[in-house]
Amino acid sequence: MHAGMNEFLEEQTRGLKEMAENLRKSQLETARKAALRSAARVRSLNARAREMARSGVKLSNISHGTLERLIGLHEEIVTAALAEAATQIEKLAYTESARDFGRDQARVLQSARERIVNDVSRGMKILREAAEQAREVGARAAKAAPAARKPAARKAKAKAKARKATRKTAARAKKAKTRRAR
Repeated sequence: MHAGMNEFLEEQTRGLKEMAENLRKSQLETARKAALRSAARVRSLNARAREMARSGVKLSNISHGTLERLIGLHEEIVTAALAEAATQIEKLAYTESARDFGRDQARVLQSARERIVNDVSRGMKILREAAEQAREVGARAAKAAPAARKPAARKAKAKAKARKATRKTAARAKKAKTRRAR
């Protein structure tokens, strides 16, 4: 009986060692796979960071160009307003009657309205073009982004694999036990 008990304990010990070995191997394999995936993600971040830096430079160039164009438009607006004011003052000097002066003022107001509408539309065109360029840069940066991962599914798969290995070992130990009992 004592020999049967020792044999049973040895079999159980071997079964537990085998289970522990399988568990250790599966954990090691899972850790290696996780390390490889992490390294790949870090490498992909390098490319993403480079793309973001390029996008930042592109956006900076867009904003600089837009500001330059808006400042140019502002300069044209101020120059035109000053030139028109000088012309008005000259006309005032040569106006013979208040009626002529009133007619000239009406023409000046009409042209000023048209100029303001034209200047605003030019400014809006500059801003629309800048927004379009910025959207293009954003779209390119979004294309360069890595695809979304599904970590939950991967974790569940790894857990199921580890459980399966553990069950197999337990089943083998149980089979061995029933064989010995016969």
